[in-house]
Amino acid sequence: MDVGGRSGEMEVLVRVAQEGSLSAAARTLGLTPSAVSRIIARTEQRLGTRLLLRTTRAITFTAEGEAYLRGARRILADLAEVEDAIADQSVPKGRIRVSAALGHGRLAIVPLVAAFSARYPNIVVDLTLGDEVVDILGGVADVAVRFGPLPDSPLTARKIGETGQVVVASPDYLARHGTPQVPEDLLQHNCLRFNFRRAEPNWPFLRDGETFSLKACGNIECSSGEALAQLARVGAGIARIGAFTVNEDIGRGDLIPLLETFNPGEREPIHAVFVGGPTMPARVRLFVDFLIEHHRL
Repeated sequence: MDVGGRSGEMEVLVRVAQEGSLSAAARTLGLTPSAVSRIIARTEQRLGTRLLLRTTRAITFTAEGEAYLRGARRILADLAEVEDAIADQSVPKGRIRVSAALGHGRLAIVPLVAAFSARYPNIVVDLTLGDEVVDILGGVADVAVRFGPLPDSPLTARKIGETGQVVVASPDYLARHGTPQVPEDLLQHNCLRFNFRRAEPNWPFLRDGETFSLKACGNIECSSGEALAQLARVGAGIARIGAFTVNEDIGRGDLIPLLETFNPGEREPIHAVFVGGPTMPARVRLFVDFLIEHHRL
């Protein structure tokens, strides 16, 4: 590769971040580890600051290094888009990085990625499934699929669907601890809860046309709806999660829906979030349009 310019230096740093070591990055770039080290040292000298902290066990980025890495990812993505557009304006191509939650990604996004790739074979879809919120502005992903209300940000969001919530437990758990008949009975049960920052600790219910909520308490918290469903299946407690996550379990009888007469029936929106505007790559627009057209729960 040509590493004589700043874009080449940026690519080296991004590859080191991806691979986790100088030697691994060097192999993917077709360089020697010493060459990669010299390129990073040259970048640090020009910027007048350390970007990496290297030990015998690991490489970590300094605060300045993290800032440079975010900018490098975005610049390289923009550069690739410009080159692709100039090289061939009739065939959409390039790489699109997509982030989705584990459970929803497996059930709903993976099948759509397969269909999208069949329609647009020249677009590489780089799909990451995880329940952490990725930094889109920092260039970690091009499109993220997110649930619930969104915070104010310069990002663009388009609604691709919505889902409801259901309270469930396994037949084994209910046989051991009893079946709650009214929401207040949950105060005597082990409730499995989400632990991410925006998770609402109270579970909402509806009685006589009025909504109210109860604080769910228990000894297990988790960031993944799919993991909470698994915990409920093995009898660890009662969970309130997206219906799409447990529809198959309910159909098989592995989980039992509870307190449905008190279900407020609220719907949680699902959005595709991305950097919009006139410079948005065509592949991002095509992927988001495809999600809107084909997403089903």
